[in-house]
Amino acid sequence: DVQLQASGGGLVQAGGSLRLSCAASGFTFDDYAIGWFRQAPGKEREGVSCISVSDGTTYYADSVKGRFTISGDNAKNTVYLQMNSLKPEDTAVYYCAAVLITPTWYHNYEVMAMDYWGKGTLVTVSS
Repeated sequence: DVQLQASGGGLVQAGGSLRLSCAASGFTFDDYAIGWFRQAPGKEREGVSCISVSDGTTYYADSVKGRFTISGDNAKNTVYLQMNSLKPEDTAVYYCAAVLITPTWYHNYEVMAMDYWGKGTLVTVSS
């Protein structure tokens, strides 16, 4: 069975940090890019960051550039999202998802046409 297990969410004060983890299993990790998405209450889901662990390619939404860092560990089939300088507007349920690496994988990430989705982890940033 394919599984994407997101963890690491919690309550943090503005300016604080959290590290989210996305543990993948049931598919060939190197063949997929992993993306982080978030959905705040009353808002649409949006892409936050993504990584092709096999070649290190990364992308970030403008709203998190310079504050969030995505990384991956092939040995552990895990992708991390280090979130620093958190703001109340970062409050959301964060999801990780996987998309097969093809020439159009980044487009698929942009339109959230991912192949596998995990359950979310809640991040709450208090002011």
